[in-house]
Amino acid sequence: MAEKRIDQPTGTETVGHEWDGIEELDTPMPRWWLWTFYLTIVWGIAYTIAFPAWPMISSATSGVLGWSSRAELTRELDAQSTRRAPITQALATMSVEQLAANPQLMQAAVEGGRAAFKVHCVQCHGSGAAGSKGYPNLNDDEWLWGGDIRTIEYTITHGIRNPDHDQTRISQMPAFGRDGILKPEEVADLTAYVRTISGQQKPNAAAARATKLFADNCTVCHGPAGKGDRKLGAPDLTDAIWLYGGDADSIATTITNSRNGVMPRWGEKLDPVTVKMLAAYVHSLGGGEALPAAQTAQAERKGGATRPDVQP
Repeated sequence: MAEKRIDQPTGTETVGHEWDGIEELDTPMPRWWLWTFYLTIVWGIAYTIAFPAWPMISSATSGVLGWSSRAELTRELDAQSTRRAPITQALATMSVEQLAANPQLMQAAVEGGRAAFKVHCVQCHGSGAAGSKGYPNLNDDEWLWGGDIRTIEYTITHGIRNPDHDQTRISQMPAFGRDGILKPEEVADLTAYVRTISGQQKPNAAAARATKLFADNCTVCHGPAGKGDRKLGAPDLTDAIWLYGGDADSIATTITNSRNGVMPRWGEKLDPVTVKMLAAYVHSLGGGEALPAAQTAQAERKGGATRPDVQP
C-alpha cells in the first residue's frame, strides 16, 4: 500500500493511493452524520425488540409490545362492524321488498352491495356490471328470470344450475344438433329464422322452412312469438340483447350444443344481509323492475316503513 501523506492545502491525510497524479483525501465524516447513523442502529435494535421482526421457522418473534398487524386489522374491522350495526340489524329484520319504503336504508344497502359486488361479482360481470359473452349485463332491462328486487335476491341466493341444490334456477335447452334431434340443414334454417324474428336479416326461404321447426321444438320455452318465458329462464329471441352473441355462427352453435352457464349460489357463501345488499345494488343499476302488485301489497302489510330512524 502506498504511504499516506498529509495534503498540504487542506491538512487532511490522503487514503494512500493515486491515479495519474490524482489522490483521494481521507476526509472524516461529519459528527452529526455519524451520530445520526449510530442512532439509527440503536433505533433498529430497539424496534426489533419491541415489534415482530426476526423470522423463525414457522413464525416470527412477537416483540415485547405484543403488537401485530392482524390484531390491528381485527380491531378496525370490529370498530366498523359496531358502527354499521344499526344498519345491519335493520336490514336483517326486514324483507328486501320493504327496502323501497325506507330510502335511507335502501341507499345504505345499495352502497354496501356496491362494495360486495366489487369483491364477489366483478370477476364475471365486470367492474361496471356490463357483463361479457356468457355473463349477463346487469344494467339493461333484459332479465332471464325477472328483474324485481325480490327475484334478484332469489337468484343471488340460490344461483343458477347448481346441481346439488334443489332450489337453484334451472333451465335446460336441448343440444339439438349434438344430440341428433335436428339435422345440420335444419339447424341452419332455425338460425335464419331466429335472425329474422330478431330483425337481423330479412325473411328468406330458409327462415320460412324453419317456421314449423320453431313451433315444434322451440315454442314450448320461447313462446310462439319467440318472446321467451321468465318462469323457465328462456330468453327473448326478438330483441337485440344476446348473452352468447346474435351472429349466425353464435346462434348456430347455441342451437347445436346448447348453453348451460352456471352462477354460484351466494346464499351458501354470504350472510343474508350481504345478499340483500347485493340485490339492492343490482336492482339500482338501471334495469331493476318494480315489484309485482302482490309482492308490493304483502310488503306494505308487513310494515315497509319500519326503522325510519336508521341513518346510512
